[in-house]
Amino acid sequence: MTHLVPPAIPASVFDGERVPGLVGGPVTGRFAVGGADVVMGSAGTVIIAEAWDVPDRSGVWSAGEVRLIGPAPDPVRERLVGQPGGRTGSPLPIHLAVRSGEGILYLGTARVGRACLTGEVLTDCALRLDSPLRADVLDRVRPPLPSADLPGLEWLGEVEGDRAAALERFVIGWYPADGPVTAGSPSAPTGALPAGLRQFYRLAEARPQVLGVQNGILPGPDLRTTRLGKMLVFGTENQGGFDWCLRWPPDGSEADPAVWFLEPDEEPVTEQEPLSGFLIQFSLFEAAVGAKYTAMSGNLPAAQVEQLVRPLHPVPLRAFWPWAPTRFHVAPGLVLHVSAGYSGAYDVWAGATHRSALAPLADHPIDWTRFDG
Repeated sequence: MTHLVPPAIPASVFDGERVPGLVGGPVTGRFAVGGADVVMGSAGTVIIAEAWDVPDRSGVWSAGEVRLIGPAPDPVRERLVGQPGGRTGSPLPIHLAVRSGEGILYLGTARVGRACLTGEVLTDCALRLDSPLRADVLDRVRPPLPSADLPGLEWLGEVEGDRAAALERFVIGWYPADGPVTAGSPSAPTGALPAGLRQFYRLAEARPQVLGVQNGILPGPDLRTTRLGKMLVFGTENQGGFDWCLRWPPDGSEADPAVWFLEPDEEPVTEQEPLSGFLIQFSLFEAAVGAKYTAMSGNLPAAQVEQLVRPLHPVPLRAFWPWAPTRFHVAPGLVLHVSAGYSGAYDVWAGATHRSALAPLADHPIDWTRFDG
């Protein structure tokens, strides 16, 4: 069900007459959090954000989510999420509204969906609307961002030829450099490592996020061999469920060696692509997972996935990741990966550098778990 937003209410009327009714009487606290006003009373909370799309400020994030970006004062943290390690937040209703040039638009009620704390400080809180907003309403309360230059697909044409060039073009196009390359960076080991891995570390010197945000390629000082010393562990799953390894020491016969997928107490198996393809796949996967704007859904039938990826470009590599074989599809500023799930169904995850890059996915009748377009 979509939420119908009533006409704008003058700020003076909203603050003077409507807010006390929503919070249950006199206002007991009013706080500014990341550009939003948080108004609390004995029977409820009202959060009034601005009509903008500024990622590091409080506001409407998607049709179903409003974000409160802290740091938030202790009374706000306690009202929304409770004491760290103690009781949960208050069950009192949360009302959301947006202030724009039209006045104040009431969006409806919400619940806390996710909260991030640093110590005892609430730094980020996602509020899930009980009824998502219609597209036309979303454009009123979160005006579209100006168009942006999207990373292109020149790298895609190199995948079946010069994979080192493909990797470098993708990484440089997707990630802005954090700063100048520092000679002798500890992330860039030398020695007997294959050329592809040495190149990857060079790219990571100015772009450390290339090493991964979900799973990771180990920084140079953290490279290690397995217990028997027959494999070099260079990548790992974020919870330690598996490692990616190379045969060690190298015998010099493989310029582009196999990558081994190693689970605890299991026999190693190879990734379908050698190191040159694996590093492209790893980079695509982490780019999608770590993107600012994402879309995800699960348990989709093959026919629906086929329709979804039709306007995108397939990446000509064999499946990545033995746990859930995964293939990639791309468009400018967009990476989408499709992973095999259970009973013939598929999970999809898309990451984008700009909201507009999610446009090719917007019109598909999919029950998105999250859609940031």
